[in-house]
Amino acid sequence: MNPFLLPMIRVQMKVLIFAAALMLTACSQTQGMIDDRSAKPCVDSPNCVSTQDSRESHQLAPFELTDSATLDNIEQVALSLPRANTAVKKDNYLRIEYTSRVFGFVDDLELRMANSKLWVRSQSRVGYYDFGVNRKRAQTLRAALQQANLIE
Repeated sequence: MNPFLLPMIRVQMKVLIFAAALMLTACSQTQGMIDDRSAKPCVDSPNCVSTQDSRESHQLAPFELTDSATLDNIEQVALSLPRANTAVKKDNYLRIEYTSRVFGFVDDLELRMANSKLWVRSQSRVGYYDFGVNRKRAQTLRAALQQANLIE
């Protein structure tokens, strides 16, 4: 075997192993049963934001509901964001899954109507850093809910 080909074959093998590991990670994301975490603060990784977290890096300002807000209306607005589907809807709780375009990673947006407030928690299922995607999603949701007159 040509000794100059060996380093190139090693690099190709590393790339293949990395790609396979990445695909397995994307395919192994939790499906189905996820506990309601809407009232819980975020984990320490920066890929989560919540109205129930007091740490500045994770905190979202409160969402104040209007009298006309219903869970169905809120769901309709949340589903208007790209690549969204309803995973759980019961009582005053919604979990919407958002799937990334490129690798198919899933983020969970949890919404709970609690008196006159909407608790909001958005977190990536895998990875550590999300490049601000969950915070941007929460801000986009806030603007859309305000536009629909569902929050103040």
